[in-house]
Amino acid sequence: MKIIEKINRCISEQKPFYSFEFFPPKTEAGLTNLYARLDRMAPLSPTFIDVTWGAGGSANNELSLELSRTAQTYFSYDVMMHLTCTGSTADEINRTLDKVQASEIKNILALRGDPPQHGEKWQSCEGGFSYASELIAHIREKYGDYFGICAAGYPEGHLESASKDSCVRFLKEKVDKGTDFIITQLFYDLEEFFEFERLCRKAGIKCPIIPGLMPIQNYQRFKRFTDLCQTKVPDTIQSDLEAIKNDDAAVQKYGIDLAVKMSQTMLDKGVPGIHFYTMNLETSVTEVLGQLGLLTEGMAYRTLPWRPSTVSKRREESVRPIFWSNRPKSYLARTMNWDDFPNGRWGDSRSPSFGNLNDYYLLRQGIGLDRLRESRQKMWGSPQNLNDVHKVFAAFCRNEISDLPWCEMPVHSETNRISKELERLNLSGLLTINSQPQVNGADSEDPQVGWGGKGGFVYQKAYIEFFIEKTKLKALLAALEDFPSLTYHAVNKANEVYSRPTQPGINAVTWGVFPGQEIQQPTIVDPESFMIWKDEAFQLWLTDWASLYPKDSVSHKVISEIPETHFLVNIVENNYASGDIFEVFSKGNFLDS
Repeated sequence: MKIIEKINRCISEQKPFYSFEFFPPKTEAGLTNLYARLDRMAPLSPTFIDVTWGAGGSANNELSLELSRTAQTYFSYDVMMHLTCTGSTADEINRTLDKVQASEIKNILALRGDPPQHGEKWQSCEGGFSYASELIAHIREKYGDYFGICAAGYPEGHLESASKDSCVRFLKEKVDKGTDFIITQLFYDLEEFFEFERLCRKAGIKCPIIPGLMPIQNYQRFKRFTDLCQTKVPDTIQSDLEAIKNDDAAVQKYGIDLAVKMSQTMLDKGVPGIHFYTMNLETSVTEVLGQLGLLTEGMAYRTLPWRPSTVSKRREESVRPIFWSNRPKSYLARTMNWDDFPNGRWGDSRSPSFGNLNDYYLLRQGIGLDRLRESRQKMWGSPQNLNDVHKVFAAFCRNEISDLPWCEMPVHSETNRISKELERLNLSGLLTINSQPQVNGADSEDPQVGWGGKGGFVYQKAYIEFFIEKTKLKALLAALEDFPSLTYHAVNKANEVYSRPTQPGINAVTWGVFPGQEIQQPTIVDPESFMIWKDEAFQLWLTDWASLYPKDSVSHKVISEIPETHFLVNIVENNYASGDIFEVFSKGNFLDS
């Protein structure tokens, strides 16, 4: 959606907001690492992110567009993409904007841009634009109100402006041509910002002005950046840094403290939000937001148990099968070509067919693969037998390792309620890949299980999904006969199926009750989707684990045999009030002691 709409809503609700800037890395491995960072930072719930454009203009446009599209499609960010006049004709800019529009990106930061090489004089391209105001006017003339447009502001004045007053006059022209809001260049002198803001308001600029801050991470990088931009650094900051410049940890802490102080001062004086130049790093920004007290509300509030996509055609999506809860990007990729999404209740809409597993390309096999293999081998070791595999799964439940092929993220906080039981099961013969504890009417603002906003109550049926050896499945099925409140599905690679009921339907396993609304049921167990998911679940043993080892190694043999000898099973405890899904596993003597 348009970012200005979100900004205006935050302003009307008097709710401070924050946003992040990222840039396209120069290497393919860097891009893979940035995708992982985007995934980790998404729960911080920034109002938006923006993606920069290369100094040389069109040379980097495909990478900027790819990063923008991926961030919006797979990581649920509202994205603003930079666009510059540098090195591009009007026709080339139109072709780029057409691609941006086709990608459903609705926000542009319109800039004149820097010269292709530092130190050169900026020159317009023949058939192009000379000023950001011309670019903004062109976007409005050709695309109407489709795009939300942001412009850059310069608290210390643009390097090429004769004065601050003339700089503000040029900014007013950009606003008059169609700018919705302004983000400032980085600064470290608060008085410069407040004076800039005063001059803007005096000139008749009424749109939101968002200050841009770059937490200091490293002294040499800070010096290089501020020298390049000719940014004013107050004497006190300069002297403080000079005393600790050789201590990276001290510089980073100083940068965090300074960003907190500057942000709090501006927020206290009525600034609606802060834009952070992250330099593609996460630690300092996360710490700043934490110290400002802005994370508690943003991270606890979830509109749904899963992050909704910001792509327009998915905005009505309100239900998902639970099977992909730990691999959301795979689910998004496999449903990318769906024309519509279930609204309200999964059963009201016939499920479109899922795409092939090889559509899941986000990690881009071959990009940073050596580093990925090294990381995974370090986490999972080199199993010499099935017992070693069980120990890896147990370590994941203890949060000693960060991921498994079926789990792209560490254990959810709500899983801590059942982590001991899961660890026991993994050491006793099961290999668990998905679960949730039962919840009976928890407050919708509960920091572990809450979602959907204020005034509601949320419910969950206990759920557990796991691999089990075929030799142990028969005893498990026999034990399940004594637990009528449990329903299950079991299937192997050869499509040998066991289930209760024998013709199962859709089973809601998470739902919420909110004032003035229908009951929301955002996760379900759907037998048809489970049969699609099982192919992926079995294949991951080979593609994401066995492939780490030479084909003639013991580890490759151990991992490759598991999908041939195991069933994939899911169990639901339908008695969400007083049931105990783990009791069945103590019956039948089918687990290892």
